[in-house]
Amino acid sequence: MSHSGSDASYDIVLIGAGIMSATLGAMLKILQPNASIAIYERLGEIAAESSDAWNNAGTGHAALCELNYTPEKANGDVDASKAFAINEQFELSKQFWAYLLEKGKISDPESFLAQTPHMSFVIGDKNVSYLKKRFDLLKGHHAFASMEYSEDKAQIEQWAPLIMEGRDAGESVAATRVATGTDVNFGKLSTLLFDSIANDPAVNLHYHHEVKNLSRNADQSWNVKVADINTGNTFRVNAKFVFVGAGGRALTLIQKSGIPEGKGFGGFPVSGQWLRCTNPEIIARHKAKVYGKAAVGAPPMSVPHLDTRIINGKQELLFGPYAGFSTKFLKQGSFWDLPCSIKGNNIYPMVRAGLANVPLTKYLIQQVMQKPADRLEALREYFPNAKSEDWALEIAGQRVQVIKKDKDKGGVLQFGTEVITAADGSISGLLGASPGASTAVPIMIQLIERCFPAEMKKGWAERMKEMIPSYGHSLTKDAALYEAIVKHSNDLLHIKAEI
Repeated sequence: MSHSGSDASYDIVLIGAGIMSATLGAMLKILQPNASIAIYERLGEIAAESSDAWNNAGTGHAALCELNYTPEKANGDVDASKAFAINEQFELSKQFWAYLLEKGKISDPESFLAQTPHMSFVIGDKNVSYLKKRFDLLKGHHAFASMEYSEDKAQIEQWAPLIMEGRDAGESVAATRVATGTDVNFGKLSTLLFDSIANDPAVNLHYHHEVKNLSRNADQSWNVKVADINTGNTFRVNAKFVFVGAGGRALTLIQKSGIPEGKGFGGFPVSGQWLRCTNPEIIARHKAKVYGKAAVGAPPMSVPHLDTRIINGKQELLFGPYAGFSTKFLKQGSFWDLPCSIKGNNIYPMVRAGLANVPLTKYLIQQVMQKPADRLEALREYFPNAKSEDWALEIAGQRVQVIKKDKDKGGVLQFGTEVITAADGSISGLLGASPGASTAVPIMIQLIERCFPAEMKKGWAERMKEMIPSYGHSLTKDAALYEAIVKHSNDLLHIKAEI
């Protein structure tokens, strides 16, 4: 795998070496084995920004524990439509990983995936009532049939001792648990995916190379201007297809491409922090991802969770995230990222979205001004016996939430991911955040369908079916198919029905 740049032509150029580019590169190489691919990464390693294990929550987002995917409506009913969609999307990702394991393209599933029970935990009668309604609704669906519910303090303490020890005996609490939840190291997975195509001489990965500009050629291919950061030299490559998977920098590059589909989009950066446990005895006693309810006005990425992580083979324990604000679009970005992203075509949507999200602004200001005692107080809602000396502050990654035009509101702040694709399918880019990494495979399936429709009709669809056995069918609607597919994936990924 080459690490130097030179003038050349490629079928595919991938900008950024995170989980999105890694997933797309691995899929396209299976669909078109003779494709030439160049990957340009501005940093010196794979997945060093949002996909890095310390910058990413690592939750295999399957809506098993994330309460923001099952909002309570004004009439008191619970809306589970997003939960069903997110769950199926993660199962598509698992199918692809299982396929790669089965074909020997990657190995050792424990190196990137650790089975970790997913729990939801709530405090107070109103929240307990909500969680019970949520459980009753989800439990009746085959995708959530293994979910357990309890208001019994002894049972909850058995599931997660730390959240119950020292708690007021009169406090009303409830929890759900799914044993087949996962913790995913998307940084390690990105490396495995790139390694799966690394020995192909038609694949070149260039570290310390930054894409500076994109311009369309007369034949609808793309002229990609690249700078070698180490030498300062610039060169240009030609690409038939470009994917902008540059995390927070994707917005800037999409703007530079000039495609009309990218006009009107803006970005709102949200930074994050974790409290990382430094006491091995405490870390060893908690083996679950325990998610609570987000504070009013908080972005979905700020849902509090007491979180078991397996990073580089070592068990860790985090709590957070605590939100913050920075004008950087990347953790290793520039404070000029936000101001430079403001253009004539997106300033109105950004202003309108800002005016409509004053509570979020207030929340972020409060988070930025937090003192260590404030963070400890938040932790003690989920770990009553927490002591400050057992925890250290860790800076998490940057997330850029999507701002987009809206014909009624002028502009809206959108949580989630947004794929922007040129009409001719020659360039596509990804904006946004959570559940991002967990849904990389379904996102790339949709991207491939939009950007390569002719190829899909000429054999790619059949190959897609080999990679994703449920492709073209609904796991949400077909219980028998869901059971068979999930069992096959879980067996290959070493996920057991109970632990």
